[in-house]
Amino acid sequence: MKRILVTGGAGFIGSHLCDRLLAEGNDVISLDNYFTGSKSNIVHLMSNKYFEAIRHDVTMPFFAEVDEIYNLACPASPIHYQYNGIKTIKTSVMGAINMLGLAKRTNAKILQASTSEIYGDPQIHPQPETYWGNVNTLGPRACYDEGKRCAETLFMNYNDQTNARIKIIRIFNTYGPRMHPNDGRVVSNFIMQALQNKDITIYGEGNQTRSFQYVDDLIEGMIRMMNSLDQFIGPVNIGNPNEFTILELASKVIELTKSKSKLIFMPLPQDDPTQRQPDITLAKKMLNGWEPKIQLEVGLLKTIDYFSKILI
Repeated sequence: MKRILVTGGAGFIGSHLCDRLLAEGNDVISLDNYFTGSKSNIVHLMSNKYFEAIRHDVTMPFFAEVDEIYNLACPASPIHYQYNGIKTIKTSVMGAINMLGLAKRTNAKILQASTSEIYGDPQIHPQPETYWGNVNTLGPRACYDEGKRCAETLFMNYNDQTNARIKIIRIFNTYGPRMHPNDGRVVSNFIMQALQNKDITIYGEGNQTRSFQYVDDLIEGMIRMMNSLDQFIGPVNIGNPNEFTILELASKVIELTKSKSKLIFMPLPQDDPTQRQPDITLAKKMLNGWEPKIQLEVGLLKTIDYFSKILI
């Protein structure tokens, strides 16, 4: 039995990761300040004697004896990470420093949940891990983009200077049950609007593309990365390469919810990427043939069912 720390463990992705790690027979600690995470995401785990939930902010040091650390703590939707840009940067940077310090002291293996936002508005399509990105360091999204980029640098420096046992993944658009209903992300926005027969908001002309990954596929990729050979540190893209326009997504959500919603078009936010699609060649090669299994319609139906119950 491994003792595993999950920062951001009460969040959308973190709670699913806690589920999986406990199911595999591990002792799991969830660390969360509940800024965007929710106790409702982990309340079903509270009776498990191998699960512990601790309210803590990763910008402050934390001490525990652990074997592995999954560093997920950071608001990930534009509405949340732009609410307090300074706090977002501190969470990414100070959180990385504190968790790397803990990993160094305990000789724990540590995985950094980085992001496809590393690539900004990409000029290469699809995006391989070798691409350095096209990011506006002064724009409204920079607090998140640059915080995550700096965290990657810190991870690499700790590996170079202290032989810290690191792993870096870059997560592409992920959706599924337990998403925050008001996080401003496209899947949750569309589903909530459609279920209430409200107008569906399209930013720009809707021709921008995204690749949508169901959360279970992400969790499988994360665990395979943590369990991969120590010499493979990444970064590695974890995402679904199937690409859809925002208009296609809106049409699919309306179809699956049998909604009466109409589409309305709003100005495109600053620095919103026109294309986002992962090149997962490296993940397939190094993570035992990992690739997403759950197709968009199947995943959307599961997510729609979750949001339908929230609205009851």
